[in-house]
Amino acid sequence: MLFGIPVGELSLLAGAILIAGLVSGLMSGLFGIGGSTVIIPVVFEIFRLLEVPDDVRMQLSIGTALAVATPTTLRAFFTHRAKGAVLVEPLKIWVVPAALGVLLGGYIAYVAPAEVFKTAFILFAIFMSLRFLLGRDDWRIGDTLPGKPVMAAAGFVFGALATLVGVAGGSFSTLFLTLYGTAFHTAVATSTGLGVIIGVPATMGYMIAGWPHMAILPPLSVGFVSILGALLIAPASVFAAPYGARLAHRLSRRKLEIGFGVFLMLVALRFAISLAVE
Repeated sequence: MLFGIPVGELSLLAGAILIAGLVSGLMSGLFGIGGSTVIIPVVFEIFRLLEVPDDVRMQLSIGTALAVATPTTLRAFFTHRAKGAVLVEPLKIWVVPAALGVLLGGYIAYVAPAEVFKTAFILFAIFMSLRFLLGRDDWRIGDTLPGKPVMAAAGFVFGALATLVGVAGGSFSTLFLTLYGTAFHTAVATSTGLGVIIGVPATMGYMIAGWPHMAILPPLSVGFVSILGALLIAPASVFAAPYGARLAHRLSRRKLEIGFGVFLMLVALRFAISLAVE
């Protein structure tokens, strides 16, 4: 027994964590989403088995996912940049507004109950699912990126929403960039840069927000970040990220998009059931 869980069962959970890490890394490089949409539901179930109180379980899952997504997204960014696919100017505009958005998201993490985060993640999962199932690369709002005020406002919104739902921000910025005529691969590459901008302060924010709850958090946690969970997931995720980035430049994505869209709908249903039975 370890932390009240049989060793055999814990081994299965460890295997699930490693698989989640590999998949999250591939997703980070392939779709620019940081992999948190895979990590959050997996670690949420793990923390449930570890009997982490429901009042903090979702926040701990989000904070841990952010801690994993940051180095993963950083490696994916370097891979994309080496291929010359990153747009630097949007990242320069987004640095400050995105950081301010993260501050807002971190404050919400400090004061809001778990239901807020579950609801936000359900809406996010449904939105992303519909994007993958129904979205098309030729949808357009414009052929060029908007001016600095609109770009700055978008960066602020990306920072706040990304912190609230535990993603690196690429999910929102990839869609935004493609709607304004940016090629999908370039949008993915640039979004990994935004993920780095958001990930570091957002992770620190969850550490600070969870500090008052240390008494009920599992061992080896720093606020709402499980160091143990991050250490188990991060190596596999970082390892797989460059492969996802390379695949993004040479594979047809449609079947993967459909499969991932269905997965996200199931995740949304799982959390909706969790909310309903509370």
